[in-house]
Amino acid sequence: MKYTYRLLTFILASALFITLNSHAQSKGSVNDVAFIQGHWKATTAQGQIIDGVWLQPEGENILGFMRMMKGGKADLYEILAYEQTEKGLVSLVKHFSPGLTGHEEKDKQDRYQFIEASKNKAIFQKEGDPGLRILYEKRSANQFVIARGSQKEGQWVFNDLFVFNRVKL
Repeated sequence: MKYTYRLLTFILASALFITLNSHAQSKGSVNDVAFIQGHWKATTAQGQIIDGVWLQPEGENILGFMRMMKGGKADLYEILAYEQTEKGLVSLVKHFSPGLTGHEEKDKQDRYQFIEASKNKAIFQKEGDPGLRILYEKRSANQFVIARGSQKEGQWVFNDLFVFNRVKL
C-alpha cells in the first residue's frame, strides 16, 4: 500500500513538473529569435526588394525594420519589436507608407504571440486571428526566411513570404 501511494505521488508530481516546465518554455524569450539579427536582403517574385535589419537582443527586446522597394521607390516600411512581457514573448509590427504615414491607429499594432521555437526557428500566432501564424527560420548561415502559415486539413502549412540573404558589408 505504501509503495503504491509513493508511486502515485511520484507520478503526479512528475506530471505536474512536466506540465509546468512545458508551459514555462512555451512563453519564449528574445533568445528564441536572436538568430535573425543582422542585415538581410530579399527579392520577391514580383521584383520587390526588401531590406531587413534586426539589432542584437538587449534589455529583453529585439528591434528590427524592413524597407520594401518597388520600381526603385519606397513602397512600405515596417518596424518590428520582439518584447518579453509577463505573458511571454510577443512580436509587435507597425506598417508605414512613404512619408511615415501609419497604417495602424496611433496606439495600435499587429501583435503576434509566441507559440514555439527550436534551433534557428520560431513561430508566432497573430492575436485575434487563430488561423494565421508567422514562421521565422534561419535555413543557413546566410539565409533567413519569413513564412506565413495557415491550417490545411488539420495541419499547419507554411509558405515563404520573404527569402532573405545575408548582406555582406
